[in-house]
Amino acid sequence: MHQYVLQTNQLTKKFKGHAALDKVNLSIRKGAIYGFIGQNGAGKSTLIRIVTGLAFPTDGSIELFGSGENKALIQARKRIGSIIESPALFPHMTAAENLEANRILRGIPGKECVPRMLQQVGLHGVGKKKAKNFSLGMKQRLGLAIALLGDPEFLILDEPTNGLDPMGVVEMRELIKRLNRELGITILISSHILSELHQMASHYGIIHHGQLLEQLTAQELEEKCQQYVMIKVDNPDKAAAVIQNKLGTADFEVMQNGVIKLFSRIEHPSKISSSLFAAGLEIEQFTPMGEDLESYFTKRIGGGVPHV
Repeated sequence: MHQYVLQTNQLTKKFKGHAALDKVNLSIRKGAIYGFIGQNGAGKSTLIRIVTGLAFPTDGSIELFGSGENKALIQARKRIGSIIESPALFPHMTAAENLEANRILRGIPGKECVPRMLQQVGLHGVGKKKAKNFSLGMKQRLGLAIALLGDPEFLILDEPTNGLDPMGVVEMRELIKRLNRELGITILISSHILSELHQMASHYGIIHHGQLLEQLTAQELEEKCQQYVMIKVDNPDKAAAVIQNKLGTADFEVMQNGVIKLFSRIEHPSKISSSLFAAGLEIEQFTPMGEDLESYFTKRIGGGVPHV
């Protein structure tokens, strides 16, 4: 079995001479939750539309499940489920009726998948309530159930938590993680809520002005955004001994200028400072440092406030 569900090769899409995608080489491994990050107009939606067959590239190519030939791509897209923008629902139908209508439209055999999908997304108890009376969170979950019809191996979600209240965001996040963990579904998520992506994604891709700037794993991101405390004292050697002997850690670095970067025990800053003070050290600087996904993204695209 191919290790990638999606690969693009020099993928380019131009509109009236403007490159919405510029030679993008993206790869998503089987089993990943891939967080796709970029500002409005960066090219996220254009790439998603090409992958799902709603648009065609100007140049370059894509492979789905290891196949790139046109007929193979048509078949491979049957193994994809997606929510692009807002889910299209029949407002006067119930959740079950919406699923049944979509099942028939897509030629999916067997009615037994309908109650199974409702159970999967937590809508099995809504009964005869019409979709027009659903909360936004319920509509998103129904859209997800529709996307899951046919048991897709690859799920593409464009802003799945957009507009949800905090509880709805948590429910959607946990549902996405469960689909990945229990069913092994590979998931591509485009989202502007970077803090949410940080709690779900195993891999990231950062796109800016149509160019894929970087792909990295969650572990690589954690290393780049590692949290630490920057300490400056009057006697760095003595402080290093205190940290090692009193705090019981060697996970620190003494820089050439005498500044100490402490990478562990940082969840208790008062204990660190009191230990240094008790040893007679004069603390000149004691500053928590490090980045989160949002600040890393902002720095990566060249500064400014991210509007993704």
